[in-house]
Amino acid sequence: MPVAIPSYGQPITMNAQGLQVPDCPIIPYIEGDGTGPDIWRASVRVVDAAVAKCYGGKRKIAWVEVLAGEKAFNLTGNWLPDETVETFATYLVGIKGPLTTPVGKGIRSLNVALRQLLDLYVCLRPVRYFTGVPSPVKHPEKVDMVIFRENTEDIYAGIEYAAGTEESKKVLEFLSANFPKEFKKVRFGTEKAAQDWQARLEAVGAPRRNVGLEVGIGFKPVSHLGTERLVHSALSYAIKHKRKSVTLVHKGNIMKFTEGAFKDWGYDLARSMFRTQAVTERETWILGNKEKNPGLSVEENARMVDPGYDMMVPDQQAEIRAEIEAALALWPTHGDGKWKKMLLVRDSIADITLQQVLTRPEDFSVIATLNLNGDYLSDALAAQVGGIGIAPGGNINYVSGHAIFEATHGTAPKYANLDKVNPGSVILSAVMMLEHLGWQEAANAVVAGLEASIGQKRVTYDFHRQMDGATLLKCSEFADAVIGNLP
Repeated sequence: MPVAIPSYGQPITMNAQGLQVPDCPIIPYIEGDGTGPDIWRASVRVVDAAVAKCYGGKRKIAWVEVLAGEKAFNLTGNWLPDETVETFATYLVGIKGPLTTPVGKGIRSLNVALRQLLDLYVCLRPVRYFTGVPSPVKHPEKVDMVIFRENTEDIYAGIEYAAGTEESKKVLEFLSANFPKEFKKVRFGTEKAAQDWQARLEAVGAPRRNVGLEVGIGFKPVSHLGTERLVHSALSYAIKHKRKSVTLVHKGNIMKFTEGAFKDWGYDLARSMFRTQAVTERETWILGNKEKNPGLSVEENARMVDPGYDMMVPDQQAEIRAEIEAALALWPTHGDGKWKKMLLVRDSIADITLQQVLTRPEDFSVIATLNLNGDYLSDALAAQVGGIGIAPGGNINYVSGHAIFEATHGTAPKYANLDKVNPGSVILSAVMMLEHLGWQEAANAVVAGLEASIGQKRVTYDFHRQMDGATLLKCSEFADAVIGNLP
């Protein structure tokens, strides 16, 4: 189906200075499946009202509907028409509601497909608390984080083969022939493994089972370039927005050559490209030790940084001493406490991070992490500040200028067309979009209107059932409330 472009609209462009946004930018949108139409209708009214109020009619968004999901399939027989991808590619910035994942073969996820087709390598998920929102934790106000989730690699790359298929067998045969040591780690794909399990069943009197030898296989690509552009985006954002730290979250203690490499490459980038603006956590220890005791030797400093220094072999000790000397060489630019005003770059193991964002959320500001970790973290954090129903998200390529902002929750089909659900996720994703366009006044107005409405306890059912003395509003009525509270 042809895409109808409003005559008054103008395309957003990208040059060396960044996005060039006209007063009437063309913005493609997908209303979404299930509750998507309800929350889109509410959200677009809020955005248009804020833009009109803040800019006195001088600016206006030229909305262009494009199709994806069930609506697209019903009208065109295609879940993700080429015209949709081409429109997003042409006009750079867009927004979407929740989409159904097609059942059966073909596209695994429409969201993932859009990210990969447009190379939207950053999944940006800001997580903050709005006063009055019901929360399961004691101090949700301490949560104020921005997650940079790598969006195109890791296991989400979709390099996966079903158990028993020819593709899976070929991979296993390749491992067996070329990497026999690694093949032994595929523990249950052999006759002996099946026989051992049958013997165990017989020993406990359980009936025999026909246990298959099939093994599903998946690959986890993590590249230097993919890491570098993600971490560069996170560091640049943190410096621009005066954030205190960037934490590289990984599981490198187990996956040393993928997640461990992500950590190492992240630190290398910070030290090489942001040297005058950033300091690593270990460098702060080394410089801090020297500041407290100017006469401290390199070896004494090493023992303070690594208490196990004296038990290390000589090569390990030499490596630690070299690290100490490299940090002390920063003294002219970082010493005498100058590092305390710089961006702190640190790392944290993923499982520990999932604990500490609950127990010590104030320790985290910007998080840079791989795809799967970011998926877990962003949803866990959303629960702390009121749930995924008000969690915004953006998928961005900072090089090309392409960006799609989106509701981060599902389609909730049982509530479709009931004018019931909270439109907050799309509204706040639109706030992110306005900020991306440089229309900060309108973004601030929407946030103020949203906060005021929640503060007045005029909310949709998800918050109403957790608030005492609240007024229950429909989805469309909540949009009315936000518009009425625009400053």
